[in-house]
Amino acid sequence: MIKARDLTRRFRRGSETVTALDRVSLDIHPGELTVAAGPSGSGKTTLLSVIGGYERADAGSTLADNGVPAVDGAPPFEGLPTGRMGWGELGFVPQSLALIDELTVAENVELPARLNPGAAGTPVDALLEGLEIGHLADRLPSQISGGEQQRAAIGRALRLVPAILIGDEPTGHQDRRRVDLVLSLLRQHAYAGHVVLISSHDDAVISAADRVITLADGRVVADERTHGRPRPSRTVAQANAPDASPAGATGRARSDLATGPARSPDRS
Repeated sequence: MIKARDLTRRFRRGSETVTALDRVSLDIHPGELTVAAGPSGSGKTTLLSVIGGYERADAGSTLADNGVPAVDGAPPFEGLPTGRMGWGELGFVPQSLALIDELTVAENVELPARLNPGAAGTPVDALLEGLEIGHLADRLPSQISGGEQQRAAIGRALRLVPAILIGDEPTGHQDRRRVDLVLSLLRQHAYAGHVVLISSHDDAVISAADRVITLADGRVVADERTHGRPRPSRTVAQANAPDASPAGATGRARSDLATGPARSPDRS
């Protein structure tokens, strides 16, 4: 479970101070597809970036519960800051996609495993086929469409079967059929006992969610469970145990994902 407490983020825009997040507190549970919804400028991207550890909040904290019980009367470990997690614990799909131009599609998807030698996970070939980009494995990102690039970024995030998966508009470049494809994969990951948090303003994505958190002006204005799916009792750490890889020398800093312009939708 992710515990976000009193997250506040402000930006300077000329002489004006803009509050992107205003003391947001949330618990994000494993076993359900959670969607952050709201209009542009509501704070969705900032919320996901802060929770994922790619952006620093001005105040507040974000921890992932590791589920370790107290031992000999000692207090339980309170959790690990998400910004210190590696690919094996947290997969992130940014709007910019952040694929490495010099690597092929298969190499981009394989990158988390190369940074975490010995880690298990889902084979690259299986991910590429499931995302309908297997025939593009040897192409560079510049040689495929925006929607195909986005599915490659999703495959990279899923490569090590992370306990936490965060996606900022992960269906934004897809046509309708492939929106359904991506949603099916995200729900499978969630229902295996993992945390899945994505943002969207697409009604089809929102209607497929188990929980919808609606933001406006940096605040949570609604928080509803739509499907009534019971949460599993597994903790994030238990869900991730077979494939966890330690953050550290082989873990990645959240700032290592380059930013770039959003790609055009895949209409093929």
